[in-house]
Amino acid sequence: MERDTDLVRPTKTLKLKSFSSTHNGGLIKDQYGRTFDYVRIAVNERCNLRCVYCMPEEGVDFLPQNDLLTTDEIMRLISVLTENGVKKIRFTGGEPLLHKGIVSLVGFAANAGVKSIHLTTNGLLLEKVAKPLLDAGLTGINISLDTLDHQKFVEITRREGVEKVIDALNLALSLEFRSVKINVVFMRDFNHREIGDFVELTREKPLTVRFIELMPFDAHQIWKTGKFFGAELIEKEIRRLHPGIEPDSGTATEHSLFKVPGYAGKVGIIPAFTRSFCGECNRIRVTADGKIRNCLYSDDEFDLKGLIRNGANDVEIGKEIRHAMWMKPEDGWVAQRQGDHGRESMTQIGG
Repeated sequence: MERDTDLVRPTKTLKLKSFSSTHNGGLIKDQYGRTFDYVRIAVNERCNLRCVYCMPEEGVDFLPQNDLLTTDEIMRLISVLTENGVKKIRFTGGEPLLHKGIVSLVGFAANAGVKSIHLTTNGLLLEKVAKPLLDAGLTGINISLDTLDHQKFVEITRREGVEKVIDALNLALSLEFRSVKINVVFMRDFNHREIGDFVELTREKPLTVRFIELMPFDAHQIWKTGKFFGAELIEKEIRRLHPGIEPDSGTATEHSLFKVPGYAGKVGIIPAFTRSFCGECNRIRVTADGKIRNCLYSDDEFDLKGLIRNGANDVEIGKEIRHAMWMKPEDGWVAQRQGDHGRESMTQIGG
């Protein structure tokens, strides 16, 4: 595996501030001064693909349905989160379009006053619900698509369907979503030679293609096979193909953003493993079984579902959210060193 070991360095030791249980109202913050106004809510664990970097082909130990948040419980959390300053929601999974109430959840978030509502999908089921999602208030769609080649798609996802995903992408671009993006997890010798093909998609269309580093969350152990292709290498290859590429002025807390001069769309690079944007993190993660993970790499979990089912009121739920985020580690490297890796698959964590 190739990686820049200079990036793995001890972080400075800061004196921790104590969390006050009486601290409520206003914005959700942590002891390092970060503000959290963006929540990623996993609405399920199940998926209709079996991507090699996400889960094994068979034997996935999904939780029983009654262990997951119900639609009403997700709506309850949306209400509490928005009351505590959350302005952006992304619905994830598993595959969120397998959730029968996904359109209702989007509509509920829109009616709650959320102006930025996004969804990440593999696109296979998007054709039937794209317009209903738009009408309900969805503002942006991210489509996970790791290759444009039929055979590579089968190899990566263990399923057919690349043509259907590309059709879904074109449909999303034809509708009036404010944002359409492609998420591409890059793996050496799988798809890293397709960088130029993906960048070319941004020539004519107002599309953002985001290249994402492979992360060490896979029960299939692909992480250990040398497939890692880092952010610096991705940028180097893009610059080789397009020497005139320029940094884009758009704001982002998770990735570097670029634009090829004259192209309609943009290109992003997400250092998901390198973790160079931790200091700007603004997100809360809620798993499908109702736990807050305050960092992708942290195994500390705070049980919101238990509070709801035990009759907690909104103030008590909001207090637990604030406590969870106050305890967020300084960065992902600290979180990983402190964790015991209780969840091994991205489908368990939420995309």
